[in-house]
Amino acid sequence: MSRPILLTCGDPAGIGPEIAAKAWSAGERFVWIGDPRHLPPGTDWREVAEGDPPGDGAMAVLRHDFPGLAPAGRPDPANAASVIAVIERAVRLVRSGQGAAVCTAPINKKALKDGAGFAFPGHTEYLAHLAGVDRVVMMLACPGLRVVPATIHIPLSEVPAALTETLLEETIRITHAGLIRDFGLPDPRIAVAGLNPHAGEGGAMGWEEERMIRPLVTRLAGEGLAITGPWPADTMFHAAARAGYDAAVCAYHDQALIPIKTIDFAGGVNVTLGLPFVRTSPDHGTAYDIAGQGRADASSLIAALRMARDMVTARRG
Repeated sequence: MSRPILLTCGDPAGIGPEIAAKAWSAGERFVWIGDPRHLPPGTDWREVAEGDPPGDGAMAVLRHDFPGLAPAGRPDPANAASVIAVIERAVRLVRSGQGAAVCTAPINKKALKDGAGFAFPGHTEYLAHLAGVDRVVMMLACPGLRVVPATIHIPLSEVPAALTETLLEETIRITHAGLIRDFGLPDPRIAVAGLNPHAGEGGAMGWEEERMIRPLVTRLAGEGLAITGPWPADTMFHAAARAGYDAAVCAYHDQALIPIKTIDFAGGVNVTLGLPFVRTSPDHGTAYDIAGQGRADASSLIAALRMARDMVTARRG
């Protein structure tokens, strides 16, 4: 791959710089965008220019100076605008052809809001804004499972009203297209979870399945999509059930994230489907509580970098 994967620094007070250095030491190759002062002491790094390949040897750093240092575990509001600017820079470089994909280290939304008035719920929504895309989908993926929550960071009490036919259909269609384009699956199989226990049990435990989800699934199947459901979520994620689909579309955040974090807590990857460029991220947060202690596990970041590389290859066909 001639164009580099661009790894954003994320919140420099979190574990992002540490896991970047560990991923490089493990043999991953990328260009890290951030302030080299925030890397772990003793990190061997070298400065590269925009568009340069990462090469071997010292870790490739596209320098982006921040106003201040970043004491481990203590986010500095003065650095918030620079964290956001690094994301913007990575997207600009990828869209101009100077990068192959964007891989983002964890941010802390509250720290960005407090320090720079960040107005987005998270990375996913901000990347959609930068790309000029109205709707994107968050997928969590590991070797044994891919899950997509139709509703994400909202209270559980708001899910039934938010889970509209339009939202669910858009989520399914973006997931279907993403599995073809980004994962090389020509006829992806999608399983749709019900909202209620036992998928409503014929209306005894809720009517959303019979009034909205099942008719939608039937209509999409009639168009030729390999789609089934609604399925009871409590029987969708054992090994035999997972063998029957390529991705599960779920009604809400925890319905999707609990199974994947149970199956592969350290190696899950956050993927944004529907963008005009490839974006992946480790499936964890800033971990302020262990930042700077050398304890952070880079497995999810390594998986995210490798998945980004595979997705770029799939898009090239």
